Amino acid sequence: MAFDRQTIRPVLAEGLADRTTGRAVTADSPVRIASISKLVTALGVMRLVDQGKLDLDRDVSDYLGWRLRNPAFPDRPITLAMLLSHRSSLIDGGELYLIPLGVTLRERLTDPRVWDAQHAPGSDWFHYTNLNFPVIASVMEKVTGERFDVAMSRLVLKPLKLDACFNWGAGCSADAYRRAVVLYRASGEVARDDLRGSPPVCPVFLAQGTSCDLSRYQLGDNGALFSPQGGLRISMRDLAKVGQLLARQGHGLNSRRSYARMVKPVWLFNGSNGLGEDGTASGFFCAYGLAVQRLAGKQARCRDDPFGDGRVRFGHSGDAYGLKSGLWFDPRTGKGLAFFTSAVPDNAPTGRSAFLAVEESVVERAGF
Repeated sequence: MAFDRQTIRPVLAEGLADRTTGRAVTADSPVRIASISKLVTALGVMRLVDQGKLDLDRDVSDYLGWRLRNPAFPDRPITLAMLLSHRSSLIDGGELYLIPLGVTLRERLTDPRVWDAQHAPGSDWFHYTNLNFPVIASVMEKVTGERFDVAMSRLVLKPLKLDACFNWGAGCSADAYRRAVVLYRASGEVARDDLRGSPPVCPVFLAQGTSCDLSRYQLGDNGALFSPQGGLRISMRDLAKVGQLLARQGHGLNSRRSYARMVKPVWLFNGSNGLGEDGTASGFFCAYGLAVQRLAGKQARCRDDPFGDGRVRFGHSGDAYGLKSGLWFDPRTGKGLAFFTSAVPDNAPTGRSAFLAVEESVVERAGF
């Protein structure tokens, strides 16, 4: 979907949303959009900041009700700003950001594998980490008194009139299940969301042998349940509406001050001061604000321009379960693109940038 501040127009739709039925994908087919979810979660955080319910620079321990510290740096508080910008010193430790129902965030964070013992919170060290966002979601639950998916529906999805939801929780219509994109791996194996027109039996991650009893869940105990880091289901038409909001500097949802805080990079790549999700310094991430990635960095070793035109763009990328996605806009013109492509092989080659050649192809074929 291409968009500017006033209009949205489909530019490219191809392939099947469901290979079994032969249903074609459309601009209105909701898909698990992966890490663009982080940017949308940040919009909810900033609404709470605008309302005076959250402070980006306050120790999150004050909200959680228990002391959150990196054991190697016990005197260094961790703030929402650090979590949103991947400078908290948390790391994923494999897939330890997936915390099943019945296990608490506090328990998971006692595992030494989720802490970087070499880099202090708030330093100029960036390590892209999914686990930051379950902490953020737990904070949101504590201050709103609502489960994360419910809070996000009230704070962001409903005000923007989006038929979208986190992990098929609050916010999606019954019709969204019928329009859902089934995610396939390159092998053809189903990876996610083979719903067949019905909501999933359980919307959250369960440990083997446990039941899906959400009635006993205590708010704030496990912000990972509805996947704030990657679990948003949203169509490209609705994702373009999020892009329009950002192109309008948050007008209609967030204050201009909050928008400015989100997009201003708090970390810049200098060639050796950060790692991406894959554990490498590939030049994919070169400038990052509060859950907002900036493209077209001029620093040495930056390869973060899939558009290939050197223009600064803001937004976020996504990568999970064979899907690659992007939401990008030019802050000067307001023009942007929301897209996804799926069934991408794990070993797919990069293009002229650190992004995959298939992503660069989508950008080019969309007319950018």
